[in-house]
Amino acid sequence: MSLYYEAAAVLANSENAGGSLKSRIYKNNGLKTSPAQLFALISEASKWSLVLKDVIERCGLLAEEKKLTPTLALLLTHDLLLAKSGVAAHANHALKLAVLRHKARLSAEFTKARLRRGYATVDVLRQAVEQGELVGGDEPSKELYKHPRWVRVNTLQTSMEEQMATTFAGYEKASNFQELQRAPAASKRYFKDPHIPNLLALPPKVDLSKSEAYAKGAIILQDKASCFPAYLLDVGPDDGDAIDGCAAPGNKTTHLAAMVSQRNIHAKRQKVFAYERDKSRAVTLAKMVKRASADSVVVIKPGADFLAANPESEEFARVGAILLDPSCSGSGIIGRDDAVKMHLPVPAVDSAPAATGEKNKKRKRDRETSQASTTVSLRLDDVLSEETPVEGQLSERLTALSTFQLRILTHAMRFPKAKKISYSTCSVHFQENEGVVFRALASKIARARGWRILPRDRQVQGMKDWIRRGVLETEDIDVDIGLDQLQKEEVRNACIRCEKGTEEGTMGFFVAAFVRDVEFVSGYTLSYAGAAENMEEGEEEEDEDEEEWNGFSDGGETIVAAPMQQQAPDAPESRKKKRK
Repeated sequence: MSLYYEAAAVLANSENAGGSLKSRIYKNNGLKTSPAQLFALISEASKWSLVLKDVIERCGLLAEEKKLTPTLALLLTHDLLLAKSGVAAHANHALKLAVLRHKARLSAEFTKARLRRGYATVDVLRQAVEQGELVGGDEPSKELYKHPRWVRVNTLQTSMEEQMATTFAGYEKASNFQELQRAPAASKRYFKDPHIPNLLALPPKVDLSKSEAYAKGAIILQDKASCFPAYLLDVGPDDGDAIDGCAAPGNKTTHLAAMVSQRNIHAKRQKVFAYERDKSRAVTLAKMVKRASADSVVVIKPGADFLAANPESEEFARVGAILLDPSCSGSGIIGRDDAVKMHLPVPAVDSAPAATGEKNKKRKRDRETSQASTTVSLRLDDVLSEETPVEGQLSERLTALSTFQLRILTHAMRFPKAKKISYSTCSVHFQENEGVVFRALASKIARARGWRILPRDRQVQGMKDWIRRGVLETEDIDVDIGLDQLQKEEVRNACIRCEKGTEEGTMGFFVAAFVRDVEFVSGYTLSYAGAAENMEEGEEEEDEDEEEWNGFSDGGETIVAAPMQQQAPDAPESRKKKRK
């Protein structure tokens, strides 16, 4: 029975432990229950909680069994009705007896709940729950737009044509992306992405983990938005070597390497330097690079901090392109701020047993109405979002993150031969996205080196065609960026955004590119000349001895909360400087 008590304790999270549900369970050394069993129970119960909440409330279980909390009632009812082995406890355990006494009524209410939602059998209902397509009842949970499984064909090993003839042989081509989103979650359909070359969208429940192509690295699971940075950077034969400043786990790194190799017959002479400060994540990066056959192109810098790299080093004399995807809030990642919720039953307002008679029937209806109008739910993940309970916590953490992001971006601008930089985050917050872009453009180093935003009309075709662009909230920027409204609009239109839960099927993401070349240097100097007058000497520099905070990283499909690819300083007070 410790299984249910420990599961309830994990959900209560009375110590306010940070991290995802999975990390909280697996890092807890005091558990008596197997972490895998505990995680499985909570995950499965959460999927069914919308139905079981209704069942428990209509049965009146909490009114009659005072020893059961809403969480315990939900967990026990799940195993009683849905687990093959039933409730995992001794036959005479008090909690097991408490739920077994109501088995007939709970089963009857479960059947009614299924029929109210229009499912003929339990198997059909189970399939809908597993695929996230539960409908009907007081609170439908069917997603308007399904998030597909994105698959990048790794051109370092194979080609789209070869994969269509082997791995995806027998798959049916969808006429458009919306058709794919409406397809059954495990059906064999595909759609070739019109924006990113060698990218396929598949229904979300298609399992490729056991395929030979996945095992060998011929295909890589990577969200569409996560493919934007390398594609937008558009490294060509004349761009020299490239750097991925925040590389682990390696999806963007291997994509960058594939593009370098595919577009350049001299790829063996071009390198991609991959920085990963965390040594354990560097091991993951190395495995990913080797499996993708990118080790002939990628030079891994394990345990090395990109911020400590010397731009004037002879090693980087040919570096012309830099990809930056630094630590961020992770607010755009699917499953973070829209984390699965545990819908808990609400105890009856009047705990007295149901009675007969018109007055008592009215009282019962009133009680049911009160219950139905109240929803109690628990998040299963620690989320950095506008709903963070501590007042000011979000703002402080975004300030810390954006300070670090600006610092790493302006450091990249110091590489003397660099002509291209892509900057991206898996965040939805202006402060980490356009806010960093505007502040970088206003920095002394950007003005001195002639950096400017890559305008939309010069972006690679797929990115130029992307509809969702940046947003303007320049009143939140704590420096005078020296741009008029038209110039701000040009920067906004150059920035690229993705939103989750939309018809595009992406995660929340942001990317922008910076360039400098002969054509733009004079124009940049004129456009941004006023910015320097409003910046103090070395304003873009940050203190080297600040503490560091582990942010979230790489929005790729395979990433979960883990040690981060780069570390940002712990939330300091806003370092707004007095302008001259």
